[in-house]
Amino acid sequence: MVQRIGGFRRKTRHKLSKSVRQKGKISIKKYFQEFEIGDKVVLKAEPAIQKGMYHPRFHSKPGIIKEKKGNAYIVLIKDGKKEKDIIAHPVHLLKA
Repeated sequence: MVQRIGGFRRKTRHKLSKSVRQKGKISIKKYFQEFEIGDKVVLKAEPAIQKGMYHPRFHSKPGIIKEKKGNAYIVLIKDGKKEKDIIAHPVHLLKA
């Protein structure tokens, strides 16, 4: 078998990039935002922060907050017919 070369951020040149006007420091409010269990969120990666980032294949998927785990949240998303749990830092979540 041929093994794929590359890592987590492979083929994400445009997906994990920011426009010129968005570059710079992120707000602390976004970093420390709180969610309640059952809240609807959208997975929107913050490329400047790699900590707690989910796999890029789930970028811009809607989900529901299932529980809190440390500083991160477990988000229930639907991937095809399966339901999956994604662990994501709140900086990568956007309230829907």
